[in-house]
Amino acid sequence: MRKLLYRLYEHRLRNAMVGKPMPRHVGVMCDGNRRWARDMGYVDPNDGHRVGARNVKNLLTWCDEVGVEHVTLYLLATRNLGRPPSELDPLLQIIEDLAAELAEEGNPWRLNIVGTLDVLPAHHAIALKTAQERTRDRTGGALVNLAIGYGGRQEITEAVRALLYEHARNGGTLEELAEVLDVDHIAEHLYTAGQPDPDLVIRTSGEQRLSDFLLWQSAHSEFYFCDVNWPGFRKVDFLRALRSYADRQRRFGQ
Repeated sequence: MRKLLYRLYEHRLRNAMVGKPMPRHVGVMCDGNRRWARDMGYVDPNDGHRVGARNVKNLLTWCDEVGVEHVTLYLLATRNLGRPPSELDPLLQIIEDLAAELAEEGNPWRLNIVGTLDVLPAHHAIALKTAQERTRDRTGGALVNLAIGYGGRQEITEAVRALLYEHARNGGTLEELAEVLDVDHIAEHLYTAGQPDPDLVIRTSGEQRLSDFLLWQSAHSEFYFCDVNWPGFRKVDFLRALRSYADRQRRFGQ
């Protein structure tokens, strides 16, 4: 009976959004995995990450159903790299396994690993790059940015550094660059270069902060904060976020 009620509610939410704008790019901060594990009585907090990783595939399927073209998932921040090995090592393996699963034949998603992979153990970095390469020619589903070893400030720093190096290789001076520098020059060197900025950013777990996620790209994004921890995030929660987005009047800073 409960499943039937959920299906009816999902149908109602979908009907309420007919003809309304849908986001092209959705960013998701998959937060609350350890809290979910604790609340559910698990001893190992990494069990929350394992269940959360399984929920990623559900989310991507829901995104495909409503026509979301780009998805960025915040899986591991640079600040998380300071966790003790007993926490970090299993988490890195869970993330590697997730990327490998998404890259399996039969899945439609194209993967794009964003972040500073050189700060990860080499075997994890190689496995993530391999998963990305396996999906390079896919066109059937969303482009999925997996943010791993990611920090928004670091991304902007690397973009500016790459821009300076490029300008120097072309024989330009700093004075010449300063004269013409605009936001597009920096955007062209971000991890998400060539992609639309996120229209909607969802954060689970009830926290209401950016935590260094897509700082540049989310300047005009709409935000949706959900009290549900990530492993418990359901399709109805996703549709509620889309409904909230559809009912807003975007102003893009005006």
